[in-house]
Amino acid sequence: MDSIYVPEDVLSFCDEEAEGISHPHNDALVISILLNKIQVKRVLVDPGSSANIIKSRVVEQLGLQDQIVLASRVRNLFNMESEKTKGEIILPVNVAGTIQDTKFHVIEGDMRYNALLERLWIHNMRAVPSTLHQMMKFPTEEVVKTIYGEQYAAKEMFAIEK
Repeated sequence: MDSIYVPEDVLSFCDEEAEGISHPHNDALVISILLNKIQVKRVLVDPGSSANIIKSRVVEQLGLQDQIVLASRVRNLFNMESEKTKGEIILPVNVAGTIQDTKFHVIEGDMRYNALLERLWIHNMRAVPSTLHQMMKFPTEEVVKTIYGEQYAAKEMFAIEK
């Protein structure tokens, strides 16, 4: 295979980075993050969403329910059903040592993931997610960091129930 020149300031993915992934797949990008120094699994990275969402139960488990600011809004979720939010909360999201204060809409409803990170969060991180490669890359001042997806969790979350 011919080598391709890629400038240093370009985030890219190569075929070798998709090795070890179960193919073919149509899996969403699901990662783990640190919230309040606690690992939260089953977090969906969704470039199509315009709001960060977190389950009320997760906020309670983090011991931060007293930080929820009451703000009732109606959100349309994946199944296009409307869900009224319980409120909003700003949490420091830690991904590979990079921390970004993030506003989440808190919902009571049942969803398969614990939280959802939306398009603006992805942009603010200057991240490039790849569902094909099951990873996300973003630049820091020192290096480009790579976050690996948890394909098994994505398969489990979005499995079709018979």
